[in-house]
Amino acid sequence: MRVTALLVSFLILSLSFTASFAGMNEGVEYKRIAQPMSTEDPSKVEVLELFWYGCPHCYRLEPELNVWLKNQPAKVNFVRVPAVFNPGWAYHAKIYYTAELLGVLDKVHPAVFDVMHVKRKKMSSDGEVLALFKKFGVSEKDFNSTFNSFAVDSLVRKATDITRKANVSGVPSLVIDGKFVTDGPMGNGHAGMFRIADSLIQKELKAKK
Repeated sequence: MRVTALLVSFLILSLSFTASFAGMNEGVEYKRIAQPMSTEDPSKVEVLELFWYGCPHCYRLEPELNVWLKNQPAKVNFVRVPAVFNPGWAYHAKIYYTAELLGVLDKVHPAVFDVMHVKRKKMSSDGEVLALFKKFGVSEKDFNSTFNSFAVDSLVRKATDITRKANVSGVPSLVIDGKFVTDGPMGNGHAGMFRIADSLIQKELKAKK
């Protein structure tokens, strides 16, 4: 009995050490979402980024995130969602979804970050936002009809719901397959956050086999 007990204790310690070494400590490097969220493509592992245009950490993360995503396997599906905590954030979410619906997201998304964090503009008025969209060939009519549309409002409400369900405390945050959340503070920086996300992605990829 003593040998068996010692063996069990050894195995428990070994497993604990492995989990710690892999950076997979629940409640420390990541947290589990109480009610798992649905994902766009259940056949793939979804990585969902919650961000805010006014967040300097999100702005600095962009180039690192783009490099990291290039090294992800084909079975990983990346989704970007503007977090919504208050009306100001909801307004910026409208910018994101307007650009998406008008087909200029690849141009507008980095431009908004640049305008806010380099040129120090708040992007809090329709005039400021319209001027930016016009630079990318969007007419005032198309901008107004989309920016104030039911479709954009519906997407902002959906983003608000996702933010609430993910139960994040700040941005940028990464939601892995609708089940887990990690962020910069939990990873002690962006590199740590990506390391933790990689571990969670591999865990979910194995589960889908």
